[in-house]
Amino acid sequence: LDSQVLQEPGDRSHWCVVAYWEEKTRVGRLYSVQEPSLDIFYDLPQGNGFCLGQLNSDNKSQLVQKVRSKIGYGIQLTKEVDGVWVYNRSSYPIFIKSATLDNPDSRTLLVHKVFPGFSIKAFDYEKAYSLQRPNDHEFMQQPWTGFTVQISFVKGWGQCYTRQFISSCPCWLEVIFNNR
Repeated sequence: LDSQVLQEPGDRSHWCVVAYWEEKTRVGRLYSVQEPSLDIFYDLPQGNGFCLGQLNSDNKSQLVQKVRSKIGYGIQLTKEVDGVWVYNRSSYPIFIKSATLDNPDSRTLLVHKVFPGFSIKAFDYEKAYSLQRPNDHEFMQQPWTGFTVQISFVKGWGQCYTRQFISSCPCWLEVIFNNR
């Protein structure tokens, strides 16, 4: 994590930070979110939020370029009282993996497909605080004890897909929630 972005003195009120990835490479800086709602999109003539199209990417992969062109209106992250909702504003499905979307006794977390025009409660604060699983290898790999959601555009990953890991997906986001 880019500790400078997380520790700027006037930046104490963020509720999450967003990292954009292309395969195994993070593109651009962490985007700190203070507003209750954030639009994350590829390239629009107007709109407020996190414009992925403005980030300089050295990735020349045809698949990455193809998926980038399909992000379009992207997603909207909204912080509500009960958790964080993700609304799919794009014309293609998105895929989400979150510790709070699954059965707490599950050994592996499922990847959930969200169709265009639909939303999902991707993160539940109350459930996240109750997920104290210090011996779980998968949770130990995540920053801030599972306070992370992964979102892939267009391409899925996991046991139902040819891509086993999100780092094999062309374009994806890591949303890291502030656990304070």
